Amino acid sequence: MKNSQELAAFIDHTLLKPQSTSAMVEQLCEEAIQHKFCSVCVLPTFVAKAAGLLKDSDVKVCTVIGFPLGATETRVKEVETEVAVEQGADEVDMVLNIGLLKSAEFVKLKNDIATVVEAAKGKTVKVILETCLLTDEEKKQACEICVEAGADFVKTSTGFSTSGATIEDVRLMRETVGPDIGVKASGGVRDYQTACAMIDAGATRLGTSSGMLIVEASNTRVEK
Repeated sequence: MKNSQELAAFIDHTLLKPQSTSAMVEQLCEEAIQHKFCSVCVLPTFVAKAAGLLKDSDVKVCTVIGFPLGATETRVKEVETEVAVEQGADEVDMVLNIGLLKSAEFVKLKNDIATVVEAAKGKTVKVILETCLLTDEEKKQACEICVEAGADFVKTSTGFSTSGATIEDVRLMRETVGPDIGVKASGGVRDYQTACAMIDAGATRLGTSSGMLIVEASNTRVEK
């Protein structure tokens, strides 16, 4: 059983809906400061705003690259990353080029990831695998390539495809990358029990738009 502070340290408080507004980002940042979430994860257009709102806090700014399909050219992802870092992003979650993986174009795929890692200039890079579209063997291959390319994390899902994170995928990813690479569970992490189960399976970060509900539920359980 984890209390709210323990859980908050795992959470990327997320707002990636296309209808997101400046007011919603302001509320997101206020909630993140209040509950001491690890980061806020916002669309690229809101990076500078979030960075300004969080400049006097310990909450990090995270954004997405090549989102949500991962099929943009490597050069485009590179520029996206450079701009995000210039505007104050501490972390970037890039989407894996799934077509390259399924075409067995592993050298191009590794270069795609490594280019973003280099463009991030030391900032944390997470690679979204979109596990619901992959076989177990493809998940393992993707994880191995991410590690070779210098990524800091592998991540399950965008939350925009056919399904999100599963306990089995988190466990498989953890087993594949070993203890030194982060694993982020994202997509469908909406309650306290699921959050704890993902952590128990090996997740070191949780991407969720339900962070408030999760920490409030953890307080209720600890009180009982």
